[in-house]
Formats: sequence, C-alpha cells, structure tokens
Amino acid sequence: MTQHAPKRVRCVRVVAVLLMVWMAAPARADIATLKNGMQFEGSIGKIGSLGEDPLSPQSAAGQIKVRQIVFVDDQLRRTFFSQIQVQAVVPSQLNLEKIRIDQRVAKGSRRIAAVGPIVRVTPFDQWGRRIFTMNTAQGPIDIIQGITEVTPVYTRVEGLAARSAYVWDMRVATSSIPRDTLSAVLLKAIDPQDADQRLRLVRLYIQAERYSDARAELASVINEFPDLADLKRQVTALYQVGAKRMIQEIELRKKSGQHLLANSMLERFPAEGVAGELLLQVRELQEENQKWKEQIERTLSALEAHAAEIKDPKVRGDVQPMLAEIQAELNLTTLERMADYLRLASDPGMTPEQKISLAISGWLLGSGSGDKNVAVALSLFRVRQLVQQYLTSPQKAERDRILQDLASLEGSSPGYLAKLLAHMKPPVETDTDTDTDTDTNGPLGSYEIAVPGLTGEPDITYFVQLPPEYDPYRRYPCVVTLNGAGTTPSQQIDWWAGTANEQSQLRLGQAARHGYIVVAPQWARPHQTSYEYSAREHAAVLYSLRDACRRFSLATDRVFLSGHSMGGDAAWDIGLAHPDLWAGVIPIVATADKYVSRYWENGRYVPMYFVGGEMDGDRMGRNSMDLDRYLNKHTYDVIVVAFQGRGHEHFIDEIQRLFVWMDLHRRQFFPKEFDCVSMRPWDNYFWWAELESLPSRSTVLPVNWPPDSGVRPARTEGRVLENNRVTLRTGAERAAVWLSPDMVDFSQRVAVTINGRTYTQRIEPRSDVLLEDVRTRGDRQHPFWARVDESSGR
Repeated sequence: MTQHAPKRVRCVRVVAVLLMVWMAAPARADIATLKNGMQFEGSIGKIGSLGEDPLSPQSAAGQIKVRQIVFVDDQLRRTFFSQIQVQAVVPSQLNLEKIRIDQRVAKGSRRIAAVGPIVRVTPFDQWGRRIFTMNTAQGPIDIIQGITEVTPVYTRVEGLAARSAYVWDMRVATSSIPRDTLSAVLLKAIDPQDADQRLRLVRLYIQAERYSDARAELASVINEFPDLADLKRQVTALYQVGAKRMIQEIELRKKSGQHLLANSMLERFPAEGVAGELLLQVRELQEENQKWKEQIERTLSALEAHAAEIKDPKVRGDVQPMLAEIQAELNLTTLERMADYLRLASDPGMTPEQKISLAISGWLLGSGSGDKNVAVALSLFRVRQLVQQYLTSPQKAERDRILQDLASLEGSSPGYLAKLLAHMKPPVETDTDTDTDTDTNGPLGSYEIAVPGLTGEPDITYFVQLPPEYDPYRRYPCVVTLNGAGTTPSQQIDWWAGTANEQSQLRLGQAARHGYIVVAPQWARPHQTSYEYSAREHAAVLYSLRDACRRFSLATDRVFLSGHSMGGDAAWDIGLAHPDLWAGVIPIVATADKYVSRYWENGRYVPMYFVGGEMDGDRMGRNSMDLDRYLNKHTYDVIVVAFQGRGHEHFIDEIQRLFVWMDLHRRQFFPKEFDCVSMRPWDNYFWWAELESLPSRSTVLPVNWPPDSGVRPARTEGRVLENNRVTLRTGAERAAVWLSPDMVDFSQRVAVTINGRTYTQRIEPRSDVLLEDVRTRGDRQHPFWARVDESSGR
C-alpha cells in the first residue's frame, strides 16, 4: 500500500518555510499506518491488555506477557489496535506548537478518579474557565476548570484552585472549542507586544488548519512590527493554502454527489491573490463541469432526433414514456448508462429503432447491457413496472398474479431482473421533493416514518436525514445510529449530520459534507434506561434498516451501525449478532454484557471502532476481556479510542476520524467462509445461510440470562468451495442456503451440502426466489437467485 502523510501534515507542509522560522523543540512522535489504511500520529507504546495502565504496563510476578496491543498517544486520546494490523511506522515530521495558559491549578490529595454522570458544563469564558457539574455518590459537585495548555490537536483542561478544588487533568480536541472563544483565550495568554509570542500563535493556527486566523494574525503582526515585513510572502502562502483547502472541499462535495453546491463554490472561488496553478485547477474543474453539461444536452438532443426518425408510429409512441423519463432524469450520476448508445449513436448501419433501443435498455440495465432489439427494450420497461408493483404489494395473491404476468415477458429472467433492480429507483415512493415528510417540520431532507413491528408490538418509528442534493439513482453510504437513555433519535441525527441552520434549514455537519444518509430508529421504550438484548430491540433496528432500503438509495455495502451509551451497548450486540449486515460497527461509551462475550468470534467478520473515556468508571476494565480478544487476534479489524481525563460523553471530538475510517471500509457480502455462533432464535441469518429452530441446549432468551454452566452457543459454518460447491454445517434443525452468481456458476452443476447431506437435484435460478428475497431483505445490490431448503435431520 502506498504510504501517505496525514492530511494535516500534508497541508502544513505547504507553508513549511513559515514553520521552519519558529521551529519548536523536537518531540518524539511517529505515524502508524494500519492495513485498513488508517493513520495515527503520536507517541507509540505496547501493552498486553487494555486492563493495564498504558503508562506503566506490568505483568504478574514471574510472568512474561506478550504485548500485542499497540497504542498511539497524541495527548488527547490513546488509540489502541493490534500489532498484527500495523503495516508501517515512520517518524513524524511535525513538531506541534504548545501555548501555556497561566491558571491557578488545584493541588492536593482530592483527585477525580472517575467522572460521574454529567449534569451541566458551562461554556469557556474569555479566560478559559468553566464550571463542570457531575453527579457523585454524595450528590452533585461543581468543579471549576481552566484551560492550561493549547496545541493544534488537544487542549489541556485542569481543575483550578477553589474552596472545593479537585485535581483533574482532562483533554479536549482543540477543534471542538468555538473559534471566537479559543482566540480570546489565546490572545489573553500571550504578550501582544512580543513578536515571538505572536508568531507562535500564528504557527499554532497553521498547525490547527485555521488558515484564515493565521493569515489575519500574521498580517496584524507585520503591521505592528515593521521589521518583519519580509514575512509578507508568508501571508500570500497562507492565502494559497486556504484556496487549496477550498478546492479540496469542492472535490469532496463532488465526490458526495453535491454537484450544484460544488459548482456554486467554483463560481464564487476568489481569484484575487490566488496562485496561477490553483486558478488553473479551478478552471479545469469548471471546464469539466461544462463538458458534462454539454454531453447531457447532446445526448438528449440526439435521442429526440432519433425518436423522430422512427417511421412506425406505434413504436414511436411506445418509446415516448421511457424517453420522457430519460429526458427528466439524465444527470451526471446516470449519464454512464448511455455509454452503449453514445458509442453507436452515429453508426450509419443502425436504424433509429436500434439506437433508441440501446438507449432505453442501457438506461434500465446499465452500461454494457444495451440491446438493439426494441421489443426487448420495451419488454424491460414493462418488467420494471411489474417488479416495482411486486416489491410494494402487501398481498400474496397479487404478487402471485404479477409473477404470472412476468413469466410471459422476455425481460423477466433472473439476469435481467438483477440488473433492473440495481438500476431502478427504490421501489417505495417517498416524496423527496418536499422539504420534509408530512409528519415533520424539520430540516430539509428529514423524515419521520413508521414501519410495522413484531406481532403484538406497536409500529416502529424511525427518523431519516438525507444528504444535500439527494438523488435516488445514486447509492449513498448510511449510518444507523441508536440513542442512549435520556436522549432522542433526533439528537443522534444532530450528532452525525449537524444541527440545522435556522435560515436555510440545512444541516452542515459531517454526514452532510460526506454525503451520508443517517437513520435513527426509535428503538427503546419510553423511559428505558438499559439495553435489554431483546427481539423487539433487534427488530426496531433491522426493520428500520430494511424499510429505509426500500425507500431510499442506500449503498448496502456501506451501512454502519453506531450508538451512544445504552445505544452503544445495542450496537455492539446487534453488530455481532448480525455481522453480515454492516460495513462496520461504532459503539461509543458502550459496555460489554451478556451475549457480547459469547458472540466474540463473530467479530472476525465486522470491523469495529470503539470510543470512550478513560475515566468512565470501570467501563474500560469491564470491557477489557472482550476488547483484548479482538486486539490479540490477527483476523479482527478493531480500533479502541480512550480519551484522556474524560468520562461518559458523546465525544464529538472523534467524528472526523470516524468518517475517515468509514470511508475505508466496505462490507464483504460473499465471504468464502464463515464460522459464527448464535444463542437467540432471531440471530438466525448469516450472509447466505438461513437457520430455523436452534437447538434448545444452546438457546438462552434474555429473560433467562445467565445461562446454565456448560451452555455453549450453536455454531454455524459455511464454505464456498472450488468446483461449484457450497457447504453448510449448523446445529439448527432446519436450514436453507441462498445462492447467487457471486458464489456459484449456475450454468454448471451446483452441489450444496447441508450437515453432510448433498442436494443433488439441478439448481436453477428462479425469478420468484430473486424477487421475494429483495422484497423481504430490501437489498437490491445483492439479490439471491436460488434457494436450497433441506432439513438437517437434527
């Protein structure tokens, strides 16, 4: 893998000359690159268990403990991962600026050993002080805190001397402090008549990527200290860095499908004072946009002309509905579907009917699937209509009738159906042109939706926030997020997507920037204070996800499950119970309990990123057994982050690193082999294996927890082997194997073996199986084409 310096380092190097002028004393730091692509910078060490103190790891007397867990300490948090996951470690080239803030720091024996439930935290004042109130066993206590050190990465916050003082060293991300507040604190901490101190402030702003602040401060310094006039060229350099960052943001928005916003940013790009090479880059982006716009216009004009050349009035009339759809919905996302048509549009040897057929079939099936037969193209259009009706019909009799109608159409084979499904809009229409769903008055693109729950249970409500410029033909990554006790699904959406701007009603947070859909189920009962590991809770999450897949264009290989507090507990458990659904799981301030410890082996198949506070009671110690298992096994992709001096919080400080991590991960839906465990009746589906009736000796319901001594989970092992063979071994009484062309070659004999019994009849792809699978699971990217249902004989 190619090695890249972290983004912060790359940006700062642009103004390396400025940094060298006021270089701080070197501090020992390294950059660790993991096999999954993540990079972490700081002091590196090793421990044998997360139950150890990273600053003084110890082993029992006479015991040599293997230290396979690596940690990177950047003074804000410690990031833990397995030594086996490390690809490379290189020395860091950046020395961070540190500015001390004089405060009367508390001294004495009263120390904060654990952070209790937070009652309130006041904002920092201009002197960098605030009041932190938390509950303790003796009742609430107020602690006066003050900022004592600021770096580009972290800000140290310590307990201050007071009538009731506590020694406490906490770290918060410098980026989490409001800009105006931080600037006021820093300006009071330095001598404004000392040029060196003012330049240190400039350097800190640069390293924190606050380039506009750095530029303004440097310009002010030059104005007040004429002897530093030779630094004016560095003001220009900072201006260039700011312009380059704007270009990076434009490219991110384009990557996220926000082309209108990207174009608007290009039109407003400042030309004055920007280097020629950057203006050339902007011009190239504008020309590229213009090229695509003109390509779309030419395509639509050509389609109109070719349609007019069709001599048969019936054919000309039959193709009009499809051409009208293309005319209305052809854009940058869908233009590639016209590749076959555009390649042959000027071919004099083809008739207008054949050219229009290429356009329609390409639109329906995707690039490379164009068909010259207009009868086939029109048949595909009708097939798509019937498929949409099938997927939304609640009545089995109606679905059976639709299957009969499909059987008479040429484009209804499983191969055609799979391509149609992959390129059609989500089957359930949800009005995304209105500002909000009819039941909400929230930000643009927000919805509140109800879906039926388990039998005898009330409907499940879930909330959705779509990214800006949502396009149902584009596939979007998704975060399913679960709230903790005392918080709401709407607050979870705020955490991921940002609060809405009061004027524009747009969210401006990280999910919006990166183009993520956020789904927040109302998974807990009113006033629920702990996760119950129940079928109702699992259904609330899974049913919400499946319904969202039917309504919105989710990239099902990029769905991440997250939660805070008891929602983190739920995410951890549900992620392990259903590892085939997630590209990754992100439990924040979560606790391992019950099934989590029994399902630890399932963690081999789902990446996990844990976030917490080192002073969150004994949570790290309670979780250490399970986390140690992950971090000491070579097949686990797991990261654990512990913020220094912090307790039970939401940790918005970590959100930018989470998006970097998510961008690097995709679900592997067709693993060659898996070996998973189950203890609940509803934990019965792993990728292509469906189980029924787990053995009673291995089944333990949450109300019967803990299990009796000696009770072990039921194990299910699946293998996709050479020579078109699939094997499944399970303790369930009955099992089914679902098959896809990604697993086997249906043109050859397929052998399926379930618990030693081989299914010998010829296995054929079936359209009814494919459609029913998509209707129930909602995954249009990975439909199964055949199903083998065989009793295991247990």
